[in-house]
Amino acid sequence: MVEGKINEIHGWAAKQPGIKVEPWSYTPRPLGENDVEIKIEYSGICGSDLHTIKEEWSGTSYPAIVGHEIVGKVITKGEKVTHLEEGDMVGVGAQVYGCLQADCDPCSRDLDPHCPRSVFTYNAKYPDGQQAHGGYAEAVRVDSNYAIKLPASLDPVYAPPLMCAGTTVFAPMLRKGVKKGDKVGVVGIGGLGHLAIQYASALGAEVYAFSHSPNKREQCLELGATHFIDTSNKEEVEGVKRTLNYLFVTSNSQSNQYNEFISWMDFEGQIVLLALPKGQMSFSAGEFIRTEVAITGSLIGGVNVLKKTLEFSAKHNILPIIERFPMEKINDALGRVDSGQARYRIVLENPQSSNL
Repeated sequence: MVEGKINEIHGWAAKQPGIKVEPWSYTPRPLGENDVEIKIEYSGICGSDLHTIKEEWSGTSYPAIVGHEIVGKVITKGEKVTHLEEGDMVGVGAQVYGCLQADCDPCSRDLDPHCPRSVFTYNAKYPDGQQAHGGYAEAVRVDSNYAIKLPASLDPVYAPPLMCAGTTVFAPMLRKGVKKGDKVGVVGIGGLGHLAIQYASALGAEVYAFSHSPNKREQCLELGATHFIDTSNKEEVEGVKRTLNYLFVTSNSQSNQYNEFISWMDFEGQIVLLALPKGQMSFSAGEFIRTEVAITGSLIGGVNVLKKTLEFSAKHNILPIIERFPMEKINDALGRVDSGQARYRIVLENPQSSNL
């Protein structure tokens, strides 16, 4: 068995509900024959990280090192890993294991996040009972299939948000076949939304950006939006009724807003939820019958979708707008995300060293 190089991983863990993390270390699982050990250079902050450490989604197991937008260098690989080499720059998203077997229904359909044996990057358990820990750390060990080699033309510092935020918005566009000429709406111009505009535009869609912040108009148009709709302007909103083929909801919109969203859709249009509204959603059944509009959701992307996301991003120069923080300033960065001040994703940077 190949031995790992970092046998005590130092990171920043939440030890109780809240947004504070503190130094903590753990002994990683032995490096498996199909695993790689990654020295982390960059780690993005995702809203899911805050939901987890604040225990807004029940079941957080403390201490917890979160972070599932990871970019770093392979420093050790298991004996059966042939598609990666030490020194390769790779990205890891929200999943670190799936069986990927042909007889597994989800995996065979590129839906490996739904694999019954899947392990997510943090706050999840491996079959042996050990907890998975994420990217707010110096290193991580994962199944090599979930370490995606970065395209050479992609600057690694911009890659972390693509591993979760980018894949989250691009995956349903791929699955649903968004194409040239489609009229695509994006609600919420933030960490997810500013990337959704870029992907939809690169696919050739006519993009409608919806925001209650009129000061985002110019930036949305620069990112590729064809139209900007100020949702506080009744006349602008009225002008998009029965227009859209797809609407990607990237903000935590109120559940009572969805009846209005339905009114924006062309017949047989699809509304895709990429964020969780608070409380229960309530609709009139007649509204669905009259409009033939569908409401669906999307989780994350599996291995093949991650690869396509990175390749497409590199080809079309799709990059997140980021703020950079040194890892030791992580609590300042978390506070900025929690207060809604980040524009639009934060990337944490580990000190660079050449001893591994």
